[in-house]
Amino acid sequence: MFAKQPVPGRVKTRLAADWGDGRAAELYEAFVRDLLVRLDFRYRNEPDGEIHRVLGFAPDDEAARSWFTDAAAGRWDLWPQPNEDLGGRIAKFFAEHASKAGSSAVLIGSDSPTLPVTFILDAFYRLKSADVVICPASDGGYCLIGLRSGFVSASLFKGVDWSSAQVLGQTVERVRGLGLTLELLPIWYDVDSGDGVEMLRGHLAAIEVARHEEELTGLKHTAEFLRETEPTSPSGLSMPG
Repeated sequence: MFAKQPVPGRVKTRLAADWGDGRAAELYEAFVRDLLVRLDFRYRNEPDGEIHRVLGFAPDDEAARSWFTDAAAGRWDLWPQPNEDLGGRIAKFFAEHASKAGSSAVLIGSDSPTLPVTFILDAFYRLKSADVVICPASDGGYCLIGLRSGFVSASLFKGVDWSSAQVLGQTVERVRGLGLTLELLPIWYDVDSGDGVEMLRGHLAAIEVARHEEELTGLKHTAEFLRETEPTSPSGLSMPG
């Protein structure tokens, strides 16, 4: 998983335009803390034994390392993201973690706190027969990408217009051009804007009404933060009380 230290002004900048730097960073911190716990599923039905969990943190400095060491609580191995664009960082991650035989790798970001654990398990299963697996995001990017063991190609991530609605399409064209096989997971969603937060708020309410208690427990920090935060209007401003 890739994550940034939740410092105001450095994370969730699109959301911060509506919410302010401080609140946006607090929500992002809740995402990270929930994902670190939710994805520690080593006692569940994992494919072919235990999955090695790697937390790619940024920036690569002592403050961030200290923060993530505390947050990960020994459940994840820390890996500093290199000082490159997102495509370069992703390529380096896969070069290190999917380059050996038998070591397929799946990478997620930290903008999809509700991403089902089953998607990750399914991704590893599909990488037994496919070169690439992708979970498309509703904004035109992807929530998850995985590469089969032994395959690494930096060209898969070069020249992509990151943070745009073209990310998925451009990546798929590179998959096609390299002659790779692709498997798709169901579409999911990132939370990058005020509208995304309201979608998340509704999703959490649905989980609660449906009494999916285990799932809601895994989203404890996010749910608690949103309970204390006013919904937003379509313009992104707090609704009047």
